[in-house]
Amino acid sequence: MPITPDHTIYWQWGFVHLNATILFTWILMLVLTLISWRVTRRLRPADEPRSRWQNALEVIVQAIRKQIREICPEQSDTYLPFIGTVFIFIAMSSLLEVIPGWKAPTGSLSTTAALAICVGAAVHVFGILRRGLLGYLQHYLRPTILMLPFHFLTETTRTIALAVRLFGNIMSGSMIVGILLLIAPFAFPIIMQGLGLLVGMIQAYIFAVLATVFIAAGVQAQRDQEGAS
Repeated sequence: MPITPDHTIYWQWGFVHLNATILFTWILMLVLTLISWRVTRRLRPADEPRSRWQNALEVIVQAIRKQIREICPEQSDTYLPFIGTVFIFIAMSSLLEVIPGWKAPTGSLSTTAALAICVGAAVHVFGILRRGLLGYLQHYLRPTILMLPFHFLTETTRTIALAVRLFGNIMSGSMIVGILLLIAPFAFPIIMQGLGLLVGMIQAYIFAVLATVFIAAGVQAQRDQEGAS
């Protein structure tokens, strides 16, 4: 049994290959694009009858916005597109596992590493937008220039931990279900599959919350420095 989708190769020519991680990531992006187009093509104001798609979208957006505001009250809507995209990508990747043959891209360390790197980059981007490039870079030199290596080490280990955590939880859940399909009665793996979907949603929520916390911490540090100066 392949441990991750990276080990399932569908096509290869020399050093170029198409594995399950790439294929199902493309499929997931296509599905999300089509759903987004379907939901947003006929948006209506609050005083007019709205479709079930729009109502569902508004519920999801409001829930994500509320969670972001609880962590970072200031300029929370600035982070909504990024955090919402990360959450929906991870959540849909897990939810689609109800489809036979689906291999969640988040079961690959390369995918979770890419998501973690995006979060790390977002921390810097929002920090620069909040303070400016020079003002943002100054916080790496405080309280002394000797702290510069430790700042870099902290951000590197934080990104690695974020990637490995999501990868480990998603991969372990898929492996447990696969093993139970081989050794247990049919009904029990179905129950475990349901629990696996729940775990996937929880992991999407936790990843989005941690991303918000990291961004909020970076922005808060900039604001504290502004107040001190």
